Amino acid sequence: MNRTYWAGRHTVVTGGTSGIGLATTRALLNAGAHVTAIGLADEAATRLAAEQHDNLFVAPADVRREDDLSTAFKDARAQFGAVRSLICCAGITKPGYFTELTTDDHRRHMDVNYFGTLFAVQQAVPDLIADERADGRGSITCVSSAAGFVGVFGYGAYTPGKFAVSGLCEVLRQELKPRGVTVTVVHPPDVDTPMLAGETPLKPPELRALSSGENALSAEQVARALIEGTESGRPRVIPGASTRLLRFASGAVPGLLARYMDRVIARAQRNPEVPSP
Repeated sequence: MNRTYWAGRHTVVTGGTSGIGLATTRALLNAGAHVTAIGLADEAATRLAAEQHDNLFVAPADVRREDDLSTAFKDARAQFGAVRSLICCAGITKPGYFTELTTDDHRRHMDVNYFGTLFAVQQAVPDLIADERADGRGSITCVSSAAGFVGVFGYGAYTPGKFAVSGLCEVLRQELKPRGVTVTVVHPPDVDTPMLAGETPLKPPELRALSSGENALSAEQVARALIEGTESGRPRVIPGASTRLLRFASGAVPGLLARYMDRVIARAQRNPEVPSP
């Protein structure tokens, strides 16, 4: 971690009170950044605020609500000044068969995973552009998913929003690079977080065969990769060797990858209680 990059840098982390966001918040605090952690007004936010770091501000907000985020960013600026980096980690997932997911399930995923990212970016960009002539560039980093570059059985509500985040980041990267702002999208696999613990019992057998969660990365591993990618201005960060292989296969041999996934799914449907190798 480049402490010179982060020291004194006002960084807003959405979803910053739990999971990947919390691991990122803690790493940035240790690096000397001024961190605004945005999260729901729940026990996780209360516990983090109780730690009373001088360089931490916990701002309660529901990322689905533009007014909430507007207030959170206003309060954050009052605390630490203009935003110089934004890291969007807020997200939800509810796996299930497409035929059993409701319209409300689909809408909620888009509201949190995509629009929650979009609204935060809209709040941060004026600061980042205004800061373009200052010493040190601004940055935006958004957490997508491995399911943000390849569709996965059982993630009918989750995958579309993560694809949308990936597309948004590519457009932002092109538009904001001339303004001195870097944009990075992160594609983690299964990560050992409360979100994974909550979704695992809901996974259909086919999804468990494709993504069992047994070899999940730690939130700290993903946070470290995310932070290093942001420092270097990399457009894409893919934590984990198996995830990088999946990304390669999805682009280089998509037909072969599709046939492999179809075989795993068919095997799981024949033997739903037998995990796939």
